[in-house]
Amino acid sequence: MGHDGGVASGDYCQSLDLTDVATGWTEPAALKNKAQRWVFEELKRIRSELPFDLLGVDSDNGSEFINNELARYCQAERIEFPRGRAWRKNDSCYVEQKNWSVVRRATGYLRYDTEAELEVLRRLYRSLRLWVNFFQPQMKLLEKSREGAKVRKRYDTAATPYQRVLASPHVPVGAKARLKRHYRTLNPAELKRDIGRCQDELLRLSRLKERRRQGQARSALARLSGEGGGGGRVQARPEGSAPRRPSGSPTKARSGGRETSGYPPTGGGRAPRRPPGTSRSSTQGRR
Repeated sequence: MGHDGGVASGDYCQSLDLTDVATGWTEPAALKNKAQRWVFEELKRIRSELPFDLLGVDSDNGSEFINNELARYCQAERIEFPRGRAWRKNDSCYVEQKNWSVVRRATGYLRYDTEAELEVLRRLYRSLRLWVNFFQPQMKLLEKSREGAKVRKRYDTAATPYQRVLASPHVPVGAKARLKRHYRTLNPAELKRDIGRCQDELLRLSRLKERRRQGQARSALARLSGEGGGGGRVQARPEGSAPRRPSGSPTKARSGGRETSGYPPTGGGRAPRRPPGTSRSSTQGRR
């Protein structure tokens, strides 16, 4: 998932999201960009921290996943490496729903493209993964049936990914014991505060970066104006931003009853004045 802020030019931070189908265990990670080098390093790190064995990696069709380095690694480690079909996002439905409920809800839609923001994202995900996996219960869909226009869905009992791992017969006993010891050391209130602090820091860095870019744009325009010999006033705004709205509401008239919205009048004002010496009938005949 890209953090481009709506401008897909240049390099910007990316989020890698891994979700276990059986338990819902989710591992987010922050990347410098989509280069296969960073994706491969984070995949190996996440695999070493999982409380169970990694049996397969079901990815999309991006070149950050479909490459020789990852294919050779999966083949050497006996990891299945299937992939989704092109233009079929529902093939990765388990991770697609986490992209919103876990990653996007925590990081928002701002642009993150600096080293400082990348480090804050990594700190955020270290607390977020613990909060989601140990303290956020989830329901799994058991069956879905259609009766005419009505769709009925039946879910299982809500449980956290941590509880599902403990209940799984495929997870070794030693891994479950380590998870229990780790769970006893966690404070959910402190995790939530850490997440909030990281989000506030991301917002502060984004505002600081935007002010710096506005200052650079003003300096560049002022320099161009000076080279051209113009002595007039220079107004600048960052590239891609909307022009500043004039003072006052655009839908309400200013004092004096004049229209300020920039759109033609929509009625309710005075009728247009007829030229002198014309009657109503002559005016209507010229329509």
